[in-house]
Amino acid sequence: MQTTAMLYKNNIGGTQTESSSKDFFEKYNPADKNELLGKFPKSNQKDLDEAVNHAKKAFEIWKNTPAPKRAEILYRAAEITKEQKEELAKILTKETGKPIVEAMGEIQEVIDTYLFFAGEGRRIYGMTGQSELHNKSIITIRQPVGICGLITAWNFPSAVPSWKVAPALISGNVVILKPSKDAPLSGYMLVENLYKAGLPKGCASVLFGSGEFGDLIVRHPEIKIVSITGSVEVGKMVYETCGRMLKKCALELGGKNAIVALEDANPDLLLEGVLWGAFGTTGQRCTSTSRLIIQKSSWSDSFIERLANAAKKLVIGNGLNEKTQVGPLITNSHRDSVHGFTERAVREGGNVLCGGKFLTGGEYDKGNYYEPTIISNIKPSMELAVKEVFGPVLAVIEVKNFEEALQVANNTEYGLSLSIYTKDINLAMQAANRFESGIVYINAPTIGAECGGAAAFGGWKFTGNGTREGGVMALDTYTQHKTIYVDYSNKLQRAQID
Repeated sequence: MQTTAMLYKNNIGGTQTESSSKDFFEKYNPADKNELLGKFPKSNQKDLDEAVNHAKKAFEIWKNTPAPKRAEILYRAAEITKEQKEELAKILTKETGKPIVEAMGEIQEVIDTYLFFAGEGRRIYGMTGQSELHNKSIITIRQPVGICGLITAWNFPSAVPSWKVAPALISGNVVILKPSKDAPLSGYMLVENLYKAGLPKGCASVLFGSGEFGDLIVRHPEIKIVSITGSVEVGKMVYETCGRMLKKCALELGGKNAIVALEDANPDLLLEGVLWGAFGTTGQRCTSTSRLIIQKSSWSDSFIERLANAAKKLVIGNGLNEKTQVGPLITNSHRDSVHGFTERAVREGGNVLCGGKFLTGGEYDKGNYYEPTIISNIKPSMELAVKEVFGPVLAVIEVKNFEEALQVANNTEYGLSLSIYTKDINLAMQAANRFESGIVYINAPTIGAECGGAAAFGGWKFTGNGTREGGVMALDTYTQHKTIYVDYSNKLQRAQID
């Protein structure tokens, strides 16, 4: 596999294809802004039309391929990915900056996703039902929809594409993937490996480009499904366009996730969960713990101090160093955005307990590094309590009791992941029922979603439009239902009776 800087081409239907556009964008390592990872084409309408034409031809064959046969390809792709796991993880770390141990975990997520949906190749079930009439049966089956336009984010550039590609392909659809321009290589490698596993030509394409090119995908009349992971603002525009065109649309958008810590929580377990939830992936997860809502107690002040001291000791650096716990932010402009939240929080009365600064000197001058930051004295109405930061900044909000904690936790436009730490199972289950979020954790941080079975991933409110990724519910996005009525009566006899 090529990992040095090179000029990449689009993969259109399994063939390396030069873009008809002559423009390119460059991707640099966020841990070392001098390291050019590659140049990628800025695709245009002509490139998209070519990919769509290949996809239309492939769909006629792929949709009629038995699902267990489609599953065999996903299984082989999982095996290929497993063989390349370490190498793929290094590529992922270089383009996102995340620590290598996290990158290894992400590649494992791809493997697990392929294996799960390969299993679903023998379980794309429909329903049978009782008719209102004699000698009549009703059968409902799932069938594929067509070409899927998949637009993915940079923070999980391998896992998130697999969450979309695997259920789409196993259902009999074909896909066109646009990875983020800030992490284009991992999605490219994912599709390369699907073709190595035996995916028929035309069933998948990777086209590089900016948000403007993503809009072309959304608006293309031959693309029947759009699935996007991105911001709320972009999601609203995509949803509006798909609504006008009556397309299926799946949205996975932002989050403002919180850990609620009650007075009977286990402080050691809580400390570990908050550190990992807030600063894992440098806070660049849609599920990252952005708020600690802690009940005022005899130990809450000392815990907050202990938490700040622990955050100061986290090892920050290049993700390829196995000791690194926190890597760089994805771009310099994003680092500026994160720091802006810190500055505004201070102006509103927040107290910076640790961090709040750019890291400079030595290797830090090469990358987009920002200190893990904890800010206390945050009130529920302040910006830092309600707006998504997408960086290593934790707001600490103190509350008096359980009821206030629930109110504050639900006081955002987002509804992705919420968590509660308590030994009281009654309160834990009340919170699980009353949290306004698609995901709830009990005595665990807000991150750590799985890909299979009942583990559907998605949120409420402005976090999405109710669709789910991961687990069997993901098939709902990529299939359409057909109801078949079978009349096995003697029509002549029935006519006489009538």
